[in-house]
Amino acid sequence: MGWLDRPASDTQISHRARLWLYALGVLVLAFLALPTLIVIPMSFSQSQYLEFPPREWSLRWYEAYFASPSWMAATATSFKAGFCTALLATPLGTLAAYGLHASRLRFAGIAILALLTPTIVPVILVGIALFYAYVQLKMVNSFLGIVLAHTMLAVPIVMMIVGSALKSFDLDQERVARSLGATRTQAFLRVTVPQIGFAIVTSAVLAFLTSFDEVVIALFVSGGDNATLTRMMFLALRDQIDPTIAAISTIMIVMTSLLLAVSQLLGKRDD
Repeated sequence: MGWLDRPASDTQISHRARLWLYALGVLVLAFLALPTLIVIPMSFSQSQYLEFPPREWSLRWYEAYFASPSWMAATATSFKAGFCTALLATPLGTLAAYGLHASRLRFAGIAILALLTPTIVPVILVGIALFYAYVQLKMVNSFLGIVLAHTMLAVPIVMMIVGSALKSFDLDQERVARSLGATRTQAFLRVTVPQIGFAIVTSAVLAFLTSFDEVVIALFVSGGDNATLTRMMFLALRDQIDPTIAAISTIMIVMTSLLLAVSQLLGKRDD
């Protein structure tokens, strides 16, 4: 019996019967990935304009990126903002998910909906609201303002990931630890956290990437010495078609892929 005739699942459906599904999956992946992958060869072009395929290959635009003080300053700001966002959003989202999961609140569903609002409301409306609030608080173009704004976007993501992990966790284990003398905090840190550790690490990575890749809110609340990398990229595209952006985009694609791959490998090792 060949591979195509072997069962693809417990339902005994063969791989041959699922060929159409595999083909559809490949087409969807190609549709999502190919536009992004086209950027990579464009970043190695010698031309001063974006072109695909490149007629001449060069590292010219990578050199321009690393040699530019303004690009480097924006990159440092984005890395610092992403790190601080992950550091702030991960514990906040984890505690919110745990509190709502462990509580018997009658209106827990409404509380969850309220906490997920930043992911439901169009991000441009969030950016406008934050801008007017920051004007009153004199936080426009401040590093703290960027971190708080990105944390607001990242907390719901952390909540959803950790909340999903908690659904498969038996709270009775924590209750047993508390019955043996552990405080609620000790039981949470020693019993619950180790078992949802992979979800917490994954949510921290995604919180960092949420901040690092975000552009709309950054256009409203960042600038000056605290301009983020994505803001500068958007402005560069608006003012001129600078191939440096293709080089930066390629670096961001590689970095994002590596971070997600490392988080998945850590999860498999924990299993």
